[in-house]
Order: sequence, then structure tokens, then C-alpha cells
Amino acid sequence: MNKKNGYPSTEKLKSRKAMELLFSAGKSFSVFPLKVFYTIIPTDANIPTKVFVNAGVGVSARNFKKAVSRNRIKRLLREAYRTQKHALQIHVEEKNFHLSIFFLFIGKELVTQAEISSAMTKLMVKLMGKLGDGEPQSTIIKSE
Repeated sequence: MNKKNGYPSTEKLKSRKAMELLFSAGKSFSVFPLKVFYTIIPTDANIPTKVFVNAGVGVSARNFKKAVSRNRIKRLLREAYRTQKHALQIHVEEKNFHLSIFFLFIGKELVTQAEISSAMTKLMVKLMGKLGDGEPQSTIIKSE
């Protein structure tokens, strides 16, 4: 049974190579208190997976010393992404490419689920706008 709002392991961004590529050659923008990094990979790059969007979340240990706080924020980020990812996935499938995204929490104080969810909504709209405007060729990564 396929869950529309699930966040299975196959959709998580875990590959070290993919993350290095994402941070070195990807694009980014911010919607406070979140910053998103994204990389577009054409589907002709022979990626064996059927997943079009891989996502990861992170929080700086510099701003949140206690692991409890970092873990809470990561949980909130995953939940906000999980409930709002469906429109992004449809958009990416229609454009026929793979997308790697990483959400970084850049705030310095703990926030509520409502604040994270609101920021994630704005971020998703902005991201889909950037993906729909015909990205410049410099952001499209060709796999070797």
C-alpha cells in the first residue's frame, strides 16, 4: 500500500556523494528560519530509483548545544516536509528530473510546529516557482 504522506527510507537523502554534490554545486535560498539547498539531476543520468525527490534535514550544533533540541527541530522539519511534499513530487515528476533537497534550520531559538509548517509552505511555493521557471543550465548537474 502506497502512503501519500509517508516518508520512507528510499526518499531520504543519505548518500555522502549526493550531499557533497548538493552543497558544492547546488543552489540555495532562504525562507526564515529555513534554508534550502537543491540540485536538479536529469532523469537520463541512469538513476536506478523510481523516487524523484530525495530530502534531508539538519540543524546546526553551534546554535543548539543540546541534542534534544536538535532532534526536536529535525522531527518538526521532517513532519512539515512529509505533509507538504506531495505537490512538489507531482511537479518534479511532470518536469521529468530528479531533485535532491536539504532543509537546514538557521534560526537560533526553538520554534513551534505551526511556525515550521508556515515557513515550509512558503519555501515549497518558492521552490516550485524556481523549478518551473526553466532553471539556468549551471544548476542542472549531469551525472558522469
